[in-house]
Amino acid sequence: MHDAVKVIVIGCGNMGAAHARAYQLSDGFELVGLMARGPERRHQLALELGGIAQFDNLDDALKAAQPDALAVCTYPDTHVAFALKGLDAGLHIFMEKPIALTVEQARKVVERAKQKQKKVVVGYILRHHPSWIKFIEVAHTLGSPLVMRMNLNQQSAGAEWMTHKRIMDTMSPIVDCGVHYVDVMCQMTRSRPVRVSAIGARLTDEIDQDMYNYGQLQVVFEDKSVGWYEAGWGPMMSETAFFVKDVVGPKGCVSIVEPEANGQAGSSDIDSHTKTNALLKHAADVNSDGSFAKQDVLISTRDEPDLQELCNREQAYFLKTIREDLDLSEHWDDAINSLHIVLAADESVRTGQVVQL
Repeated sequence: MHDAVKVIVIGCGNMGAAHARAYQLSDGFELVGLMARGPERRHQLALELGGIAQFDNLDDALKAAQPDALAVCTYPDTHVAFALKGLDAGLHIFMEKPIALTVEQARKVVERAKQKQKKVVVGYILRHHPSWIKFIEVAHTLGSPLVMRMNLNQQSAGAEWMTHKRIMDTMSPIVDCGVHYVDVMCQMTRSRPVRVSAIGARLTDEIDQDMYNYGQLQVVFEDKSVGWYEAGWGPMMSETAFFVKDVVGPKGCVSIVEPEANGQAGSSDIDSHTKTNALLKHAADVNSDGSFAKQDVLISTRDEPDLQELCNREQAYFLKTIREDLDLSEHWDDAINSLHIVLAADESVRTGQVVQL
């Protein structure tokens, strides 16, 4: 029998709370502490989970709780500092994406994990989603090159807009969200990205003049596959076609059907970031008279996991990496690769130049 892995969660927002609940539900983890900038959210979550210990700083938490692992679910600009401090304390790390603000920082985290012989798992939640796994699997049957079209625009207001503005203190939407989707593109093509271009626009005076709240990137792969990703945040964003997930190849295409037809779920709904409802597969085969040889296939995904269940699966994987001492070299390489692409896109927005990778 294994002892439970004692874990502290830093950050009690939407994702931090979901991960904390996942630890509380798991037989393999023992949630021993919560830490967050805002005491109100932290206190409410601690009560919900049965009176979990609360801490104002990591030094006190490490000393009092003696954890084995740390879950970093804070804003991206704090990820590296917390991860390095945890690794130096001998802890395994789960951290929300992106791993860092720069490729150099990301590599530093990975090198420290190797030195300390500890696990660092980055929260690429779509890798644990059966519908997205199926989406990638079908994409592999479409031939090469691929044309990949993806976006996630969010019409945010109130608390959601405040969160988006806080993220944009250091990171644009195409960087923060884009790492998920370029990671999916890389899994679909299995090819090396070679160049990136991007455009962006600042649609509000509520963010720094050097930041933009709308962007679109284009990435070209060595096998001639191409992909674009679009992301915009704010009360001005359109809810028309806010959710496009579509892949085309020589043999046909596969698309994720928009969640809740006609966008009824709302682009700011966090569950809508991963929900699919169905995959629509189309084959390019034609008969001698030019008509399509095969009917389109609708693959239902209505029984897919919700956000909480996806977090449960992520933490089950984190536990597996610890218990079975899994080699995470490929996981780290992929996390750095996707970060490299979106940061190149950010550079392209700011310079107006195509960036060679």
